[in-house]
Amino acid sequence: MSQSYIIIDDNQDDVAKTQAIAERFRNLSFLSYANNYDDGVNLILEHQPQLVFLEIDPADKNSNLSLSLINELYRYLPVVPKIIITTNTKELAYDALKYEVIDYLLKPINVNDFRKAILKFDRAIKSNLPHSEVKNPVATFEVLDETVVEELETENEIEIKTNTTAEKAIVVQKEQSLIICVKSYGDYRYIDSNDILYFEADNNSTDIHLNNGEMITAFKTLKHFETVLPQLQFLRIHNSYIINVNQVSRIHTGNTVCYIKNSTTKLPFSKSYKENVDLIINRIAGGNYLEI
Repeated sequence: MSQSYIIIDDNQDDVAKTQAIAERFRNLSFLSYANNYDDGVNLILEHQPQLVFLEIDPADKNSNLSLSLINELYRYLPVVPKIIITTNTKELAYDALKYEVIDYLLKPINVNDFRKAILKFDRAIKSNLPHSEVKNPVATFEVLDETVVEELETENEIEIKTNTTAEKAIVVQKEQSLIICVKSYGDYRYIDSNDILYFEADNNSTDIHLNNGEMITAFKTLKHFETVLPQLQFLRIHNSYIINVNQVSRIHTGNTVCYIKNSTTKLPFSKSYKENVDLIINRIAGGNYLEI
């Protein structure tokens, strides 16, 4: 069965090159293209393709193309298309991993790397699961590179493997959750992000509530946490609360409250953050989901 795709790239020549390679694959069906953020979002919402080729480091900065386009899609679509990044730099590869993209291809795109990306895409589609849930020992991004990959392994907690014969660098995401360090006067407190239920504002500090009932105070504002936490896992729902999306058990839009798993805790959400609550609903519905 043919899978539809859209190309979003500020460079029209690159759009044509990507389309030319994609035309070699009979299972891909071209729908359209866009050259900027707004047109790209509207095009995806209109056609709802299975696959999007996305440029995230555009030469024309006025196009506003970036990974934030993926977040925008979660606000409106119950099932977000699979994303393959096509760009000129490897610098954003780690950031792309957080968005669970199918693959990360460096321009000029090599047809063999393109083929591998499409095979990953086919596997994700056939599994009927989000790409992050495909049963795979590791999630890999294969990236053409003519230079030595440096210093990403320690800082970004990813493993770099170099294949000198094929002149490729393979970025392998470790199956490791985000560790948050709360530091105070030489005391380093490490918290697994999966253990966090929610963040609560307390004047100029923030209380971090854990699933074991413990509360840890960090001397940073809730606004600070909103800017540094990964939005795929944490979203602000109120002036006083940031919630772990994976810990939500119930959302009552009439009473404007979110319930926390395995507890009696319920957090209010405000109208100003209603879009984030809708995003949580769409993300849950986009997973392994049955509505009755």
